[in-house]
Amino acid sequence: MEVFLQIVKLLAGVGLFLFAMQQMETSLKFLVGRKAKLFLQKVTKTTLGAIAGGAGVTAVLQSSSMVSLMVLAFVGAGVFSLKNALAIILGANIGTLVSGWMLATLGFNTNIELLAHPAVFMGGFMLILFNHREQIKQTGHFLLGFGLLFIGLSFMKTAMESQVQQFDFSKYEAMPLYVFLGIGFIITLLVQSSSVTTALTLSALHVGAVSFPAAVALVLGSETGTTIKIVLSSIGGSVVKKQIAIGNLVFNLILTLIAFVLISPLLNLILHILNIQDPLIALITFSTVVNLSGVLFFIPLLHPYVKFLKLVFKGAEKSAASYIQHADLKDPQTALELFKLETAYFLHNCMVYSLGVFEVKCDWLNNVAEYNRLNEIKKFEEKTDSEKYDLLKLIQGELQAFYLALKDKLNGKDLQKLDQMVSSARSSMHATKSMKDIKNDIMNLSQSSKNLKYALFIKSKEETVELYRYLSLMLENNQEVDYQELKRVFNKVESNFMKALTEFYAEAKQAQLNELDLTTFINFNRELFTANKAMIMAVKEQVLNTEQAITFNEVPVYKT
Repeated sequence: MEVFLQIVKLLAGVGLFLFAMQQMETSLKFLVGRKAKLFLQKVTKTTLGAIAGGAGVTAVLQSSSMVSLMVLAFVGAGVFSLKNALAIILGANIGTLVSGWMLATLGFNTNIELLAHPAVFMGGFMLILFNHREQIKQTGHFLLGFGLLFIGLSFMKTAMESQVQQFDFSKYEAMPLYVFLGIGFIITLLVQSSSVTTALTLSALHVGAVSFPAAVALVLGSETGTTIKIVLSSIGGSVVKKQIAIGNLVFNLILTLIAFVLISPLLNLILHILNIQDPLIALITFSTVVNLSGVLFFIPLLHPYVKFLKLVFKGAEKSAASYIQHADLKDPQTALELFKLETAYFLHNCMVYSLGVFEVKCDWLNNVAEYNRLNEIKKFEEKTDSEKYDLLKLIQGELQAFYLALKDKLNGKDLQKLDQMVSSARSSMHATKSMKDIKNDIMNLSQSSKNLKYALFIKSKEETVELYRYLSLMLENNQEVDYQELKRVFNKVESNFMKALTEFYAEAKQAQLNELDLTTFINFNRELFTANKAMIMAVKEQVLNTEQAITFNEVPVYKT
């Protein structure tokens, strides 16, 4: 009966540990998740920067799986190159060492109660009293998770101690090390956390339930176990998702096999050359040496490895959209980031289409390298206006479908931002449709022999190009714009519309225009105004915060 109770206690410790990890991961995703993503985007220009970024973000978020899934989405969307995405995941392997060192140094060599109990008290206190304040609430979740993590570790440690007293583990010491390697893999595969496997192994090693070589084999097995989650997430996904998932799996398999083959000289290095006496520290040192050596060895091979992955895994993309096809709704925060990128790219192409109707090609609108790369893949510039319009309609449909799937997984400011982005897409398409509707009018006016019609057309065209230039600068700056500034832009568009109409009516009698000429220009002027208004409303959602965007909606925008 006592054995059964201790097994239950061990399982309870594992459950508490997993729950604590989930609490910490969720709270840290909220507290620093966006900053971590922006940080990764900034430092991934070079391979070394990507490795350092992956290590740093994983050390903070305490989840290599979360970082890997984030990268899986972003690499597919083109935010990271495949090479740098693999480098980030290499760095994530280093970042996971932080939790191992924390467990080895604090979890067994200090009084756990001094760490755990105050953290649980503060976390619970903050959750109860400040539940309505999201920042403090998430901090409470983190502290609660931090405390429960060590309490779970304590459960595992005491359960192991009791098992050692009542059960003879010595007869298992003669088992081949590859058995322990497989056990480490299976445990990690089941719980999807190498940290749990490390905690269990440290507990078993601490009380003498396993030998040091067996503990090393257990931890080595966990190296590959964590990659299966990424592989499963890539099933049914895009080609690039498969490339990154298999690339990660193969790297960890090779690292595990090489380390296992060299386990004797590595143990000699740790125990005799470095002369580390504490078995817990020695175990984490082993893991550190293996991971650091693996990364250093693999850096020069990254480029040919990427070429190999691209050669082996080929195929066409399934979606007209470029970013959201790689999103995973299980990670709504990353999905939201990709949705933002998609709507910004969609807005860009709607502007390209609209200026193309005027037969205007502006270098200042096409200076975003990432958009140029994506448009080159889609052969966007080679398409006819009709084909471009059909493609934009298809992408808007995918955006709308993705919005409906994602909205139930978000709340608060994230949901408001999602609503802004889908509103931007709708307004972008509204502007595009209005420009499509006046293509024949533009052709009529641009080829007219009547000076009034031609002059007013050229003036309207120049004003529209000026507007788009100004809006594109707002978008490129990637900063929130002052509400009054955007309102001034809108007022100018409205003023241009009224001024063009007034001038046309004043000069129409003298120019001897017929009824068709009158209808053509009035229709052109009205639809162009509608298109420009809609484009401002689309940009408004991208550059104003939620409160300002709502206020801007009160500006009368439907004068015709």
